[in-house]
Amino acid sequence: MILDVTNETDRLRAVVLGQPEGMGDEPSLSETYDSKSRESVKRDIYPTEEDVTKEMNAFESILKKYDVQVFRPWVLPHTNQVFARDVGFVVDNTLVISNMIEDREAEQKSYERIIESIPREFVLKTPEDVHVEGGDVILWNEFMFVGCYKQPDYSSYKTARTNSKAVQFLKDHFPNKWVIDMELVKDDNDPYRGILHLDCTFQPVGKDKAIIYRNGFLNERHFEVLIDIFGRKNVFEVTREEMYWMNPNVFSIAPDVVVSEQNFTRLNNHMRDAWGMTVEEVPYKEVSKMGGLLRCSTMPLIRES
Repeated sequence: MILDVTNETDRLRAVVLGQPEGMGDEPSLSETYDSKSRESVKRDIYPTEEDVTKEMNAFESILKKYDVQVFRPWVLPHTNQVFARDVGFVVDNTLVISNMIEDREAEQKSYERIIESIPREFVLKTPEDVHVEGGDVILWNEFMFVGCYKQPDYSSYKTARTNSKAVQFLKDHFPNKWVIDMELVKDDNDPYRGILHLDCTFQPVGKDKAIIYRNGFLNERHFEVLIDIFGRKNVFEVTREEMYWMNPNVFSIAPDVVVSEQNFTRLNNHMRDAWGMTVEEVPYKEVSKMGGLLRCSTMPLIRES
């Protein structure tokens, strides 16, 4: 398989979609590792495997409607494999194998068949001290935006997934990219405040548009950098409540086709009416209760540049 991903919106041809089967029982509070899942367990609203399967099947149907080749990881019993994005991510023609938190290391075993189909010279494994997950890496042509957390209390947060060594690692291995690190607000307990990954607060769509939650950045200047790149008129700002429901975490099949959650009324209307996009709506509310949404569920392998 020859990989090719240079941005978030070029016409999608091949993708890995996460696996809802074998999720197992609801985790205990101590077994959760993000604020949204923690809240779902506390409120007794954690999704069932049946509900998650229905939503992911609806997403897969839309992908196939647009002739996208969909791969699925093997089923690992009693393992949440919904969020394929974090296992690895493609930069140009290279698959970067993430160094994930210990709670999620088992997920990578189910991607062996996919990884083995890629020429070895185009598979890059991250060293043990480089922490990175795919939700923190957003490609936009010559830019690579990397969500991270560089503060001294990094190790105290379960939701701090990408460190400063990952930023340097990506700079070293992809010198053709302008790597821009963006520190995120972290909070293990409050899903209205903490940002798990960069794609929960920022997402490019179309050819020159972006969806942004400005208060997700630890430093206001990171928001201003995005405004400088995309232009204020091309940015849709989401509210705190919309961020909580993960409005930035949509998924592009093409520059003019976006898959979005059916309840994102204000965003979906804006993408249709102001930006002229086709918005394919799917039910994905149950998946969101586990701390991720549409982009989180995917690992694009080939986009037609």
